[in-house]
Amino acid sequence: MDKQIEDAKVETGTKNGAKQPYRSGHLMCRTPLWGVAGFLGCAYFAWISFSHVARNEYDWPHDLWTAATYIVWVLLLAGLALDTRCLRERVFFGLLAINFVVGCGLTLWRNIPSADVRAARIGTGALWAVAALVSLTTLRSAPELRGNGEG
Repeated sequence: MDKQIEDAKVETGTKNGAKQPYRSGHLMCRTPLWGVAGFLGCAYFAWISFSHVARNEYDWPHDLWTAATYIVWVLLLAGLALDTRCLRERVFFGLLAINFVVGCGLTLWRNIPSADVRAARIGTGALWAVAALVSLTTLRSAPELRGNGEG
């Protein structure tokens, strides 16, 4: 009987006779590695942003390849935010998407004043730091994952 209940939890249904695996809606909460990797990456970018401010470096790239790269990242992060049903992960991917939207805007704004770049670097540095902290919240596994023996 327990095996039947477990099988019902693991399978969500069939499609053309093929069984579909259970999908929890969690991308990062499945393993602590993703939370730690998110923390380290975001902490690094926060450090980079604040180090630019500390050294009074306010240059920003204004080429089309950089803008295209930002657009690809924004689309990827928006897709990730929409794909997950976990609030912690949505907040994390949303903060990253906001950072990349700001970066794309600065790339497209060719005659941006240095004071605005400084403010943007401070603001995005703060967003990177908050995203780093939010990524740590995914280290605590979701309740549905703990109940299935996955977390």
